[in-house]
Amino acid sequence: MLHNKLFVFDIETVPDIDAVKNLTGFESDDPDKLREELERYHLDLTGGKNAFPRQPLWKVVVVSFLEAEIHRDGGEEYYQFKRLVSNKSEEESEIVAGFFKYFDKTKPRLVSYNGRGFDLPVLKYRAMAHGVQAPALHLTGDKWNSYTSRYSTDWHCDLLETLSDYGASARCKMNEVCSILGFPGKFGVDGSKVTEMYENGEVDAIRHYCETDVLNTYLLYLRQQHHIGVLSTASYNTEIDNLLSFIEESGDERPYLVEFAEAWKESCDGKFTLIEPSI
Repeated sequence: MLHNKLFVFDIETVPDIDAVKNLTGFESDDPDKLREELERYHLDLTGGKNAFPRQPLWKVVVVSFLEAEIHRDGGEEYYQFKRLVSNKSEEESEIVAGFFKYFDKTKPRLVSYNGRGFDLPVLKYRAMAHGVQAPALHLTGDKWNSYTSRYSTDWHCDLLETLSDYGASARCKMNEVCSILGFPGKFGVDGSKVTEMYENGEVDAIRHYCETDVLNTYLLYLRQQHHIGVLSTASYNTEIDNLLSFIEESGDERPYLVEFAEAWKESCDGKFTLIEPSI
């Protein structure tokens, strides 16, 4: 299947404290105590090694995605940025339903960073919890070429997997990879702050943070596709210019993107595009 759209996505989540009573029998009206109980459960489960909740026990509060068109020229591809958006609703059922409605309609090529290990499993479990169907995710393609096939990068390119050769080398954090490529990575906010921001009603700020993560993911994808020879240097540079133009044009309405561009400029010393090395 030749996909004609890229769908670069990221989600932000908070622990599902409403599930604690059913999970452990613990009851409280105090959200902090419920989170502590969820951590206790996972520490017990892992012998004190990991308090991070498993995928079903996260509530989705934001889904952000970048959409780009895929064009082909012989054996090469090039990409054309279309939009960068986040969910408007704050109801998890509507957020998850909206994600899969778009997914089922367009059947895009997915691009993520740890999306196979975290984002998609979370979305799957939460969809099941809300009675949301996702036939395209499970029934499109075949055993070897599908969204659920680990090595089908034309269907879902999880950069955490592909950049580590599926665990042959260390699975690096996004920030670690961004730091050598001149991309801004995470700045100002990271995932550990999302729960506090959510409790403070700062959902818009979470959306802004999530969108910058999506931009980082897209930049990493462009560089990987250039590295493996799918994307030419000229096409890479054209798409970088497209992104910079988008940020400049939307800066008045989305100042956090201007902050992203400023951090990017500092990270790359103002050298946004690539120059072919002489041999």
